[in-house]
Amino acid sequence: MPQRRARPTSKNGWTGRPGGTGRKSGWRRTPAPPPPPAPEPPRSTTDAPPSEPSDAGSVVQAALYRDGVRVSAPDTLADTFRELREQPSGMAWIGLARPTEAELLSLAAEFDLHPLAVEDAMEAHQRPKLERYGDTLFVVLSAARYLDTPEEVDFGELHVFVGPDFVITVRHGAAPDLSAVRQRMEETPELLKLGPEAVLYAILDAVVDGYAPVVAGVQTDIDEIETEVFRGDPAVSRRIYELSREMVEFQRATRPLVGMLHSLMAGFAKYGTDEELQRYLRDVADHVTHTSERVDGFRQALTDILTVNATLVTQQQNAEMRALAEAGFEQNEEIKKISSWAAILFAPTLVGTIYGMNFENMPELGWRFGYPFAIGLMGLVCASLYVIFKRRDWL
Repeated sequence: MPQRRARPTSKNGWTGRPGGTGRKSGWRRTPAPPPPPAPEPPRSTTDAPPSEPSDAGSVVQAALYRDGVRVSAPDTLADTFRELREQPSGMAWIGLARPTEAELLSLAAEFDLHPLAVEDAMEAHQRPKLERYGDTLFVVLSAARYLDTPEEVDFGELHVFVGPDFVITVRHGAAPDLSAVRQRMEETPELLKLGPEAVLYAILDAVVDGYAPVVAGVQTDIDEIETEVFRGDPAVSRRIYELSREMVEFQRATRPLVGMLHSLMAGFAKYGTDEELQRYLRDVADHVTHTSERVDGFRQALTDILTVNATLVTQQQNAEMRALAEAGFEQNEEIKKISSWAAILFAPTLVGTIYGMNFENMPELGWRFGYPFAIGLMGLVCASLYVIFKRRDWL
């Protein structure tokens, strides 16, 4: 495969016109002498050469643009490379979804991508960041979308390579929908003709705009959680914890963007990027700052709600324990009454049982006052026990 020859650079470090509008007219890739044999890079499961991968399943869309207008839409990466070489003033916009290793290696060889950036794009699970490798910007973004049915936030990762005449997006996840971004840019050719930097702005704008429905959905969830907390729903603690974890991840997605956009705006101003594009980027930065502040507020609100919920749960447990204690106390009082009356009734029963045995040698059997004496003894014992239990508040 012909190698990309070195191109003259402009004051912003990119080749082409200032502001990244593509290759300068008359600059063409010229085939260089074949390089010495190098170790063959790892092949994907399709066993296709890295320079011409045969699996186009991960290529969502590839298109070539000139002066903000699409001129072709190649089906494969190999066709894209070939047509881009034939378009000296064109720009390639390649969209990939979970690409194979062979596809990324072919892109790295064609566009001189830095190995560290390619490695990050392969592995994914990167924090949002902005890095410059020569004349190529490498941007990692974390997109988010709110799922209504499960009431949860789904996160996706997007890697963007921005060069002097190309934009490559590598998407890991369902969000964001870059087809809408491409359609928007194609409908505004005056913006698209500004070059790869304009495409980067549009992608950043789409990712940040995607945060708005998430913020609205989370706000609704927090309102529902507050109602459930004071209603005493036992499952609310788990929902608070899960939403708190999502807000931690949301904060990791939004907070680095503030510094990234300010660095990008400084670079745009330094290299003389179109002023209108700089204003658009400042608007995106304002939205990111607002979203980041809202997410910080959500985390604080969830922390406060969790504290209130813990307090309410403790109060409810204390009330239940108090109710149990009162029930136990009442039960003890009833047991005391029952025991007291049982003791009072036991005394005459004992006396009557003794005098009911009818033994011949019982002296009281022949006594004239034996019966009155026995009745009086029963009454005296019962009265004595009643007085004793009454004084002790058992009765």
